[in-house]
Amino acid sequence: MSQQRDSGLGESPALLPPCCRPPGAGSPLLKRLFDLIAASAGLLLLAGPLLLVALWIKLDSPGPVFFRQVRVGRGGMLFRIHKFRTMQVNTEVQGQLTVGADSRVTGAGRFLRKSKLDELPQLLDVLFGDMSLVGPRPEVPKYVAHYPDEVRDIVLSVRPGITDWASIRMIDENEILGRAADPERAYIEQVLPEKLGYYVRYAQTHSLLEDIRIIFATLLKIVLR
Repeated sequence: MSQQRDSGLGESPALLPPCCRPPGAGSPLLKRLFDLIAASAGLLLLAGPLLLVALWIKLDSPGPVFFRQVRVGRGGMLFRIHKFRTMQVNTEVQGQLTVGADSRVTGAGRFLRKSKLDELPQLLDVLFGDMSLVGPRPEVPKYVAHYPDEVRDIVLSVRPGITDWASIRMIDENEILGRAADPERAYIEQVLPEKLGYYVRYAQTHSLLEDIRIIFATLLKIVLR
C-alpha cells in the first residue's frame, strides 16, 4: 500500500468514484476554443478601461503595473501569473497571504481588490494557455505542497482558472483570515480544505454550460457586493 504524506489538511475532500463521474466531463477542445474567443473579446472590449487602470496604478504608487508571481498550473507546470499590482513593491517577503485591512495594499489596490478588477490581466494567461476562464484558482507552490496526493493529481489535471465556485462563495476570504489568530494556519487547516472540495468537484464534473454559469454568477456576485 502506498504511503501518503501528511498534508496537514485532515481528511481529503470527497472524491467521486469513476462510476459516478459524468462521461467526458467537458470537451477540452471546446473549452479551449471558448477560452480563446472569450478572452480575446474581453481584452479588445476592455482595452480602454484596462489602460486607465494601468495609468491609475502608476500614478498611485511607485512600481510596475503588473504583479507577477509563480503559480502552479496544469500538470504541476509553473507559470508566472498576471495581476494588476495592488500592493507596495517588495512587500511579499512579509507573507503571501493578504489578511484583513493589509497595510501593504495601495489606495488603488483597495478598490481593485474589492471589485476584482486586479484579476482581469489573467485574460492574458488564458490566451497564453496557462489558465482557463473557469477552473480551480492557481496556488503558489508552498500551498500546493499541502494538497493530499490524490487530490493534487485531480486538481492539477485541468487548467487553473480566473474564477470558480470557491472564488464566488469565499469572496471575502481575506477578511475571514483577518479575524484569525494565526492566518497562515487558518488558511492551511480551514480555508484550503474547503477550496479543495470545490476544486475536486469542478475537475471531475466540469462542462461548458457549467463554465458559463460560473462566469455569470461571478459577475453577479461582484455587482452585488
